[in-house]
Amino acid sequence: MRRWIQWSWREIVLTAVIVVAILAFFFLPLPKYIEGPGEANDLKTFVSIKNHPDQDQGKFMITSVALSQARPATYLYAKFNSYYSVESVDSVTGGESNATYDRVQDFYMQSAINEAIYTAYRAAHKPVKRQYLGIYVLSVDAKSPFAKKLQVGDTVTKVDGHHFNSMTGYQRYIQKQRVGKRTTITYQRNGHDRQATAKLMRLPTKKAGIGIILTDNVKVTAKPKVNVDPGEIGGPSGGLMFSLQIYNQVTGKNLRHGQKIAGTGTVDGDGNVGEIGGIDKKIIAAKRAGATVFFAPYVKPSKLLLKYEEHHMTNYQLAKATAKKVAPNMKVVPVETFGDAVKYLETHK
Repeated sequence: MRRWIQWSWREIVLTAVIVVAILAFFFLPLPKYIEGPGEANDLKTFVSIKNHPDQDQGKFMITSVALSQARPATYLYAKFNSYYSVESVDSVTGGESNATYDRVQDFYMQSAINEAIYTAYRAAHKPVKRQYLGIYVLSVDAKSPFAKKLQVGDTVTKVDGHHFNSMTGYQRYIQKQRVGKRTTITYQRNGHDRQATAKLMRLPTKKAGIGIILTDNVKVTAKPKVNVDPGEIGGPSGGLMFSLQIYNQVTGKNLRHGQKIAGTGTVDGDGNVGEIGGIDKKIIAAKRAGATVFFAPYVKPSKLLLKYEEHHMTNYQLAKATAKKVAPNMKVVPVETFGDAVKYLETHK
């Protein structure tokens, strides 16, 4: 004989509320981001050079920070885990749309790859050419006279008909002009040349400017040709590790000697290594992947510098402190240049 269970309306409503609350706790998107340890990926799968395969044991690994939209569950987890952080939308995207943010991150990555190729090929004494295209627009101040003309992703190639071979050249020329002077900007968008004319604005430094945040846009060609596919990873911080992987392949040298080597840091055309964000999280990613060596950007600490640094520690200081806690057997190596990293690998087999 069947027995039917009768639910009251109150029980049905209460059950529905509980189910909705549980789903919301795990899936409701919040206007925040969670930043935490990402992955440490083998660069053999990213870089290919014809007739220069990487058949040596060990790995060069690019480390990343994982970024995801917060949910109530992940928000609480991040609040109680020191290696995760809750970030505002503006601090992550700079107030730009997700599409614009992704475009900037893709550019940063391509720029890092270009500089890595140039650095590695110069060190290997291989044919390589670096062409300066202009200044890449990362963001435009809403108060800029060019705000409705320039867009993120444009490349400024001339100012008043003058082309310069560095970002500094453009900045110096503009800053010598008077505030309010009508200035013509020549720029490229989607491969097409355009022009915009407006008055120069007064910057917080009281000097003249066009009201944009910018960086260098360069094109690098090398022989033999290098193909680099970074996948979904964006940003500029993989420059150093890309340089090492490319150099290892194009020279045929075995720099790793079977070791799993991770690291981070930007690299410029002169091989200088620059600081990045989230290095504590990258140490954890490297530890999970079994890295025994981690290259960290080094700058000489000063009271003023530490005031503005993440956790008030330089990259190297934070990396070393994190490794001491979570990966005591990992060697954190400070590097100021690409050459420092190569020298370490050649002398520590």
